[in-house]
Amino acid sequence: MKSKKAAALKFDGYDAPVVTAAGMGYVADKIIERAEENSVPIVYDEELSNLLTSVDIDSAIPYELYDAVAKVIAYVMDVDQQIDRG
Repeated sequence: MKSKKAAALKFDGYDAPVVTAAGMGYVADKIIERAEENSVPIVYDEELSNLLTSVDIDSAIPYELYDAVAKVIAYVMDVDQQIDRG
């Protein structure tokens, strides 16, 4: 059975996104739980979570992940705009 993986990103709009938390199993559950408690949008992408959990905490994402993470950021921004209009 595969273990659940999750990663949290911080993006200030200027520098590359930074991995602020990452883990598997119980840690992944806690990351998701904390996001839900704080109304942080959650994007479920198994391939991306596999890649992000290999990035060191407090490190910028590698260049190779920019495109995939940009799509996530665009999605989150769209969700935020819909909520604001709401």
